[in-house]
Amino acid sequence: MLHQNAGRLQCTHKWPILAGSVEDREFGVSRYSSLKQFIAGAKEVFVKGPVALIFIEDDVEIGTTVRHHIDCGFKHVIAMMPDAFDLPTDLVDIVHRVSYDLTYDGTLEEAVNQVVAAAPDIWFYYCYNAEYLFYPFCETRSVGEMIGFNAEERRASVMTYVVDLYADDLETFPNAVSLEHAHMDRSGYYALARMKPGTTWPEERQLDFFGGLRWRYEEHVTEASRKIDRVALFKSQKGLQLRANHTFNVPEYNTYACEWHHNLSAAIMSFRTAKALKRNPGSSFDIQTFKWHNSAPFEWHSRQLLDLGLMEPGQWF
Repeated sequence: MLHQNAGRLQCTHKWPILAGSVEDREFGVSRYSSLKQFIAGAKEVFVKGPVALIFIEDDVEIGTTVRHHIDCGFKHVIAMMPDAFDLPTDLVDIVHRVSYDLTYDGTLEEAVNQVVAAAPDIWFYYCYNAEYLFYPFCETRSVGEMIGFNAEERRASVMTYVVDLYADDLETFPNAVSLEHAHMDRSGYYALARMKPGTTWPEERQLDFFGGLRWRYEEHVTEASRKIDRVALFKSQKGLQLRANHTFNVPEYNTYACEWHHNLSAAIMSFRTAKALKRNPGSSFDIQTFKWHNSAPFEWHSRQLLDLGLMEPGQWF
């Protein structure tokens, strides 16, 4: 929950950090002119994870996104962003900034795959700006603790579900983004069997998940972009490749659970779809509000997501 204090927004929980300083970190203070220069020059990043790769598409909520993931406990945060955008001054000295253009298809997968190839056996996470990672008990436990438990269960990935956020009033917030007035769909999510390519046989322990704005406004969303599942948290290994549909070339990475029991999962709370629907002239004028009878205010707390079944703790208590 958010409140006004001393003229700036703050959180009563630690999610997200809206303004002010962040804890001192061991991050290098670096800016790189290209991904190639970053991989060659930032060797300290590839010694120990987890590492967050944040891909910045526009200038919306850059600071809150980066601060949120620093507060999650990532050892290093990498901001992949065009030169035209600025990092808030309190983040310049603790974030690795890499000049990167995301305007072309496939650039995210290309960057992730190059970093993975350069740094095997490191846990990575990736997201876009105006997206916020939540996992079970994240208010009191670090992302490193979650990864440690996941590793004990011999899992090399964590399934994440991208849950759409949107402002409640599009006249007041025409870009559909407001942290104070963020809403989400509390129901309307479903899964379908994922078929093996060229067959009618389902993949083992793999499903395609749908829901949120991409389901309600699917006529404005390409079929390839309608899924909400994303393998966003994973351990790199030699030969691992991220594909355009947010899955990997190693089938076990794409499973939602191991063979014996359910595993923990996480959620990425995202304004990205709402932004796109209001930015696109083909959909913007058709949408006066994103609210409907199943909308609910987002409380910026993992308990709400656990109660709604949008992530689960597995055996992590």
